[in-house]
Amino acid sequence: MFDVFLETIQGLLNRSGIVNMTWQQGVMILISGLLMYLAIKKGYEPLLLLPIAFGMLLTNLPVADIFHMEYFVAKEVNYGEILHNGGLLDFLYLGVKLGIYPSLIFLGIGCMTDFGPLIANPKSFLLGAAAQAGIFVTFIGALGISALIPESAPEWLQGLRFTNEQAASIAIIGGADGPTAILVAKTLAPALLGSIAVAAYSYMALVPIIQPPIMKALTTKKERSVVMKQLRPVSKTEKIIFPIVVTLVICLIVPDATPLIGMFMLGNLMKESGAVDRLVKTAQNELMNIVTIFLGISVGATTKAEYFLNVKILGIIVLGLFAFCIGTAAGVLFGKLMYVFSKGQVNPLIGSAGVSAVPMAARVSQRVGAEANPVNFLLMHAMGPNVAGVIGSAVAAGVLLSIFA
Repeated sequence: MFDVFLETIQGLLNRSGIVNMTWQQGVMILISGLLMYLAIKKGYEPLLLLPIAFGMLLTNLPVADIFHMEYFVAKEVNYGEILHNGGLLDFLYLGVKLGIYPSLIFLGIGCMTDFGPLIANPKSFLLGAAAQAGIFVTFIGALGISALIPESAPEWLQGLRFTNEQAASIAIIGGADGPTAILVAKTLAPALLGSIAVAAYSYMALVPIIQPPIMKALTTKKERSVVMKQLRPVSKTEKIIFPIVVTLVICLIVPDATPLIGMFMLGNLMKESGAVDRLVKTAQNELMNIVTIFLGISVGATTKAEYFLNVKILGIIVLGLFAFCIGTAAGVLFGKLMYVFSKGQVNPLIGSAGVSAVPMAARVSQRVGAEANPVNFLLMHAMGPNVAGVIGSAVAAGVLLSIFA
């Protein structure tokens, strides 16, 4: 009887996570704790960072078998095996793998977006497009770095070589749009999804810290002090027609952008039509909150130690920051160009809002402008490039997917 008891205890210990935990899993659990601290205590993108951090904790618990990354990094995903043998997070991750969660997030964002400033000042489209330069410059840079590393280099250095698909997935961080980065990464580089998502949302949270030094370095106080004219009123008819036209134009030219652009514009049309208030409230609140939880915990699940703790994460962090900085700089520089051609009527600071961190980037433009001129009010002017940046990053994602998917 006593021997049976000892065998039972021994069996429980052998199957416990304490005995089977590796040091890599321990490190990942500590990292998840740090991210939870940043989300709860510092307020860095808590709505997504907290679920991501807890998903990171769950996926790195040994023996739990709650998520199997190997199911999703294969070239052909065996959905039958997932349904028969998968864990809880495997099932939730299907919403990421099938592109459901990012598109639904865009539906909710569309319901909360006002295209009025963009319609009133169509030139904002150019600023939103210019800010996407960070994506393509970083893509070329990542491939350039990979080409410089010889095949005879040490194994750890080989980790900084990126395929075309991986370079495209990392570069999309420069759009400062989490759902778009997730959609591209899950298709082109699923093994890097966790690292890319964590980097993307971290940089989005750090917009108020990263952008102001770049904005001030590239502009003079005189430029930052420019007070722009009040935007013209936009009619309801214009706001209803706009999402329909944008959907037709963009989705016919870049079909791979349809899931994001289509849902984004549907949400906005629902809002502006005034005919489906109940659906708008649901998309803005209940649906958005549910999808955010599922998206966050699913993305966090991809940060398994064996896929996260490698030298590639360093490349992703550096290149992601580079992409974001280049996007901000390109927007500001194009704003300076518009300042010159408009004979001082355009404040270059609104160009920095061309990255699609809505509405945080627009608020940063407002804050930096107010520091130079206390009577300056740039928020509404900056919202034009800001929402144009959302469209621009989705189009850039569609271009990359059409080339490499």
